[in-house]
Amino acid sequence: MKNRRIRLQLISEILRLHIVGSQEDLLKLLEKRNCVVAQATLSRDLKMLQVVKTPLTNGNYKYALPPQRQKKLSQEDDTSRKISHAAIVSLEFSGNLGVVKTKPGYAGAVAWDIDNKLEMCVLGTIAGDDTVLIVVREGASKDEIYESMSLIPADRE
Repeated sequence: MKNRRIRLQLISEILRLHIVGSQEDLLKLLEKRNCVVAQATLSRDLKMLQVVKTPLTNGNYKYALPPQRQKKLSQEDDTSRKISHAAIVSLEFSGNLGVVKTKPGYAGAVAWDIDNKLEMCVLGTIAGDDTVLIVVREGASKDEIYESMSLIPADRE
Protein backbone atom coordinates (compact mmCIF):
# COMPACT_ATOMS: atom_id res chain seq x y z
CA MET A 1 0.00 0.00 0.00
CA LYS A 2 1.46 3.33 -1.07
CA ASN A 3 -0.31 5.67 1.37
CA ARG A 4 1.60 5.41 4.61
CA ARG A 5 -0.91 7.35 6.69
CA ILE A 6 -3.73 4.96 5.78
CA ARG A 7 -1.46 1.96 6.36
CA LEU A 8 -0.46 3.26 9.81
CA GLN A 9 -4.11 3.79 10.73
CA LEU A 10 -4.91 0.27 9.53
CA ILE A 11 -2.04 -1.22 11.57
CA SER A 12 -3.15 0.65 14.70
CA GLU A 13 -6.75 -0.49 14.21
CA ILE A 14 -5.65 -4.12 13.86
CA LEU A 15 -3.48 -3.88 16.99
CA ARG A 16 -6.40 -2.42 18.95
CA LEU A 17 -8.82 -5.15 17.82
CA HIS A 18 -6.63 -8.28 17.70
CA ILE A 19 -3.95 -9.97 19.75
CA VAL A 20 -0.99 -10.01 17.37
CA GLY A 21 2.14 -11.84 18.49
CA SER A 22 4.40 -11.57 15.46
CA GLN A 23 5.04 -9.48 12.38
CA GLU A 24 4.11 -12.51 10.29
CA ASP A 25 0.65 -12.60 11.93
CA LEU A 26 0.27 -8.86 11.37
CA LEU A 27 1.26 -9.21 7.70
CA LYS A 28 -1.47 -11.85 7.26
CA LEU A 29 -4.09 -9.62 8.90
CA LEU A 30 -3.04 -6.73 6.67
CA GLU A 31 -3.29 -8.92 3.56
CA LYS A 32 -6.87 -9.85 4.55
CA ARG A 33 -7.62 -6.13 4.35
CA ASN A 34 -6.01 -5.80 0.89
CA CYS A 35 -2.87 -4.18 2.26
CA VAL A 36 0.18 -6.01 0.94
CA VAL A 37 3.37 -4.68 2.50
CA ALA A 38 6.95 -5.89 2.78
CA GLN A 39 8.23 -7.07 6.17
CA ALA A 40 10.89 -4.33 6.21
CA THR A 41 8.24 -1.66 5.62
CA LEU A 42 6.07 -3.14 8.36
CA SER A 43 9.03 -3.08 10.72
CA ARG A 44 9.60 0.64 10.00
CA ASP A 45 5.89 1.34 10.46
CA LEU A 46 5.88 -0.40 13.85
CA LYS A 47 8.89 1.66 14.90
CA MET A 48 7.20 4.90 13.78
CA LEU A 49 4.05 3.97 15.72
CA GLN A 50 6.26 3.20 18.75
CA VAL A 51 4.72 -0.28 19.02
CA VAL A 52 6.10 -2.45 21.82
CA LYS A 53 5.83 -6.14 22.65
CA THR A 54 4.08 -6.69 25.95
CA PRO A 55 3.78 -9.97 27.88
CA LEU A 56 0.48 -11.82 28.21
CA THR A 57 -0.51 -13.89 31.24
CA ASN A 58 0.04 -17.13 29.29
CA GLY A 59 3.72 -16.33 28.69
CA ASN A 60 3.27 -15.19 25.09
CA TYR A 61 3.73 -11.63 23.83
CA LYS A 62 1.59 -9.23 21.83
CA TYR A 63 2.21 -6.00 19.97
CA ALA A 64 0.70 -2.94 21.63
CA LEU A 65 0.47 0.76 20.88
CA PRO A 66 1.49 3.24 23.57
CA PRO A 67 -1.67 4.52 25.33
CA GLN A 68 -1.36 8.13 24.11
CA ARG A 69 -0.75 7.00 20.51
CA GLN A 70 -3.75 4.66 20.67
CA LYS A 71 -6.06 7.50 21.67
CA LYS A 72 -4.73 9.96 19.08
CA LEU A 73 -4.92 7.49 16.19
CA SER A 74 -8.48 6.47 16.99
CA GLN A 75 -9.58 10.12 16.89
CA GLU A 76 -7.68 11.04 13.73
CA ASP A 77 -9.17 11.55 10.32
CA ASP A 78 -7.76 12.94 7.07
CA THR A 79 -9.17 16.44 7.53
CA SER A 80 -7.71 16.80 11.01
CA ARG A 81 -4.22 16.31 9.58
CA LYS A 82 -4.50 19.00 6.90
CA ILE A 83 -2.63 22.21 7.45
CA SER A 84 -4.12 24.97 5.37
CA HIS A 85 -2.59 28.35 5.87
CA ALA A 86 -2.69 31.00 3.20
CA ALA A 87 0.40 32.28 5.00
CA ILE A 88 2.61 29.38 3.81
CA VAL A 89 4.84 30.55 0.99
CA SER A 90 7.08 27.51 0.42
CA LEU A 91 8.49 24.28 1.83
CA GLU A 92 11.87 22.74 1.01
CA PHE A 93 13.77 19.78 2.46
CA SER A 94 17.44 18.99 2.94
CA GLY A 95 17.99 15.58 4.50
CA ASN A 96 15.67 15.25 7.48
CA LEU A 97 15.25 19.02 7.85
CA GLY A 98 12.52 21.10 6.25
CA VAL A 99 12.22 24.85 5.97
CA VAL A 100 8.79 26.46 5.68
CA LYS A 101 8.69 30.08 4.57
CA THR A 102 5.61 32.00 5.70
CA LYS A 103 4.30 35.53 5.50
CA PRO A 104 5.79 37.69 8.29
CA GLY A 105 4.33 36.94 11.73
CA TYR A 106 2.72 33.60 10.84
CA ALA A 107 5.54 31.12 11.53
CA GLY A 108 4.47 30.44 15.12
CA ALA A 109 0.92 29.46 14.13
CA VAL A 110 2.15 27.26 11.28
CA ALA A 111 4.69 25.56 13.58
CA TRP A 112 1.98 24.90 16.15
CA ASP A 113 -0.20 23.23 13.51
CA ILE A 114 2.71 21.11 12.25
CA ASP A 115 3.60 19.99 15.80
CA ASN A 116 -0.01 19.06 16.59
CA LYS A 117 -1.17 17.57 13.31
CA LEU A 118 1.94 15.85 11.94
CA GLU A 119 3.45 14.32 15.08
CA MET A 120 3.78 10.96 13.32
CA CYS A 121 6.04 12.53 10.67
CA VAL A 122 7.71 15.39 12.53
CA LEU A 123 9.83 15.31 15.69
CA GLY A 124 9.42 19.03 16.26
CA THR A 125 9.67 22.55 14.91
CA ILE A 126 11.41 25.83 15.66
CA ALA A 127 9.67 29.01 14.55
CA GLY A 128 10.94 32.49 13.89
CA ASP A 129 8.92 35.36 12.45
CA ASP A 130 8.56 34.07 8.89
CA THR A 131 10.45 30.75 8.90
CA VAL A 132 9.79 27.34 10.48
CA LEU A 133 12.47 24.68 10.81
CA ILE A 134 10.99 21.15 10.72
CA VAL A 135 12.88 18.10 12.02
CA VAL A 136 11.44 15.10 10.15
CA ARG A 137 11.27 11.69 11.83
CA GLU A 138 13.58 9.07 10.38
CA GLY A 139 11.69 7.06 7.77
CA ALA A 140 8.82 9.56 7.52
CA SER A 141 7.50 10.48 4.10
CA LYS A 142 8.24 14.01 2.93
CA ASP A 143 5.48 13.59 0.34
CA GLU A 144 3.02 13.11 3.21
CA ILE A 145 4.17 16.40 4.71
CA TYR A 146 3.76 18.16 1.35
CA GLU A 147 0.31 16.60 0.99
CA SER A 148 -0.74 17.59 4.51
CA MET A 149 0.29 21.15 3.80
CA SER A 150 -1.50 21.10 0.42
CA LEU A 151 1.78 21.90 -1.35
CA ILE A 152 3.41 20.43 -4.43
CA PRO A 153 7.12 19.56 -4.19
CA ALA A 154 9.31 21.94 -6.21
CA ASP A 155 10.69 19.11 -8.34
CA ARG A 156 7.15 18.19 -9.50
CA GLU A 157 5.93 21.63 -10.52
